[in-house]
Amino acid sequence: MNFTQMYKKTIINAIPNRPYPNPNRNPIRFLRLLRRLRYRRPHILAAGLLHSLTLPLRFSVSPVMSVIKHPFQLASSSSSRLCSLRASLLTLAVLTLLSLTYLSFTSLHSSASSSPSQLGGLEDAADDEISDVYHSPEVFRLNYAEMERKFKVYIYPDGDPNTFYQTPRKLTGKYASEGYFFQNIRESRFRTEDPDQAHFFFIPISCHKMRGKGTSYENMTIIVQNYVESLISKYPYWNRTLGADHFFVTCHDVGVRASEGLPFLIKNAIRVVCSPSYDVGFIPHKDVALPQVLQPFALPAGGNDTENRTTLGFWAGHRNSKIRVILARVWENDTELDISNNRINRATGHLVYQKRFYRTKFCICPGGSQVNSARIADSIHYGCVPVILSDYYDLPFNDIIDWKKFSVIVKERDVYQLKQILKDISDMEFIKLHKNLVQVQKHFQWNSPPIKHDAFHMVMYDLWLRHHVIKY
Repeated sequence: MNFTQMYKKTIINAIPNRPYPNPNRNPIRFLRLLRRLRYRRPHILAAGLLHSLTLPLRFSVSPVMSVIKHPFQLASSSSSRLCSLRASLLTLAVLTLLSLTYLSFTSLHSSASSSPSQLGGLEDAADDEISDVYHSPEVFRLNYAEMERKFKVYIYPDGDPNTFYQTPRKLTGKYASEGYFFQNIRESRFRTEDPDQAHFFFIPISCHKMRGKGTSYENMTIIVQNYVESLISKYPYWNRTLGADHFFVTCHDVGVRASEGLPFLIKNAIRVVCSPSYDVGFIPHKDVALPQVLQPFALPAGGNDTENRTTLGFWAGHRNSKIRVILARVWENDTELDISNNRINRATGHLVYQKRFYRTKFCICPGGSQVNSARIADSIHYGCVPVILSDYYDLPFNDIIDWKKFSVIVKERDVYQLKQILKDISDMEFIKLHKNLVQVQKHFQWNSPPIKHDAFHMVMYDLWLRHHVIKY
């Protein structure tokens, strides 16, 4: 089979019921077809190029074959045909050079133009890659994408921002999570000015600001009650569900109890709180655990550094709870667990406390005055596997991520076996916990403006999951 037959066959097989262009009669149409086939049918392109580039050679060889078959033809005729051979060979060389130059240019142009989209595709693929630290990775990916497209929240405009409403107190300290949420919700795509489009309604009252201004617990309860009742009387939205599609956010220790003046605020509305204890009014599966994050972090994030972590366990802090008293009494003098029954004095050196996270495998996180502790987020940030030593604690994002895959959860009654529990974790198990820990670090970081998968978006995703059960 010659080149022309092969070209015809490949074109007919690839594009049935369509006449193929003859490169001799219609070269422009032929070149256009080759350009399309460069993306779709590389084998046809090769055949077409061979067909076109060898046409001059085949035309030039035919007179030579003629001379061989008829050696007694006139010399003048042979001479003219040999000249034609030289011209054809020169034409072939020029065509080859032009074709290679054209293909190189178009290939470079195609690569340059497609690079951004290819890189974007790689970035999208990286974003879409979901780890198995989630209970249902594919469900999370799909629901999260739907949330980003659809979720809308209306913020009530009432209240003087200079008192307790609308704006956060500050974005630093152990209650920074409350301040970041107040700021992030206004910066995000989720906010809507049209209450008829809203899935949820945000009650923008800050318990942290109340405490900062010296408001007592009793007065805090009255202020929250009066504010919510004013919203109920002014707007129709609360009465549609008796508050089931409303939420408020607080990170202060007494924030949960600040809602006690209004029964439906406890029973129906969603409370996003840093103190999600089952035994002090927090209602799991309705309320949302807000991660307590002490920002800004003093040092960069740790991770992928397991070979540097030589200390088995570490804790230093005040003995302001029963479990902390027991922890310090039992393990304070242990040679493998670094346990201090008080905060590390800053006089001992710069950032000594934070640097200990970098060289420790497991960081002990006992509950303090409340079940929660900012030490959990510190441990995650610095790459130290947290050991949750706090009963009745609804861990942040517990219905989304599997804490057992990046932390160690120990019952308070097992504090006496703490060292053996940690030593029984093999090196391979620790490396896996540490690797998963690095993957969830982004969920325990606040940003302004918020970014995908950070603490703000995870809280919003928790709210998004709850909106499906509200009917009106």
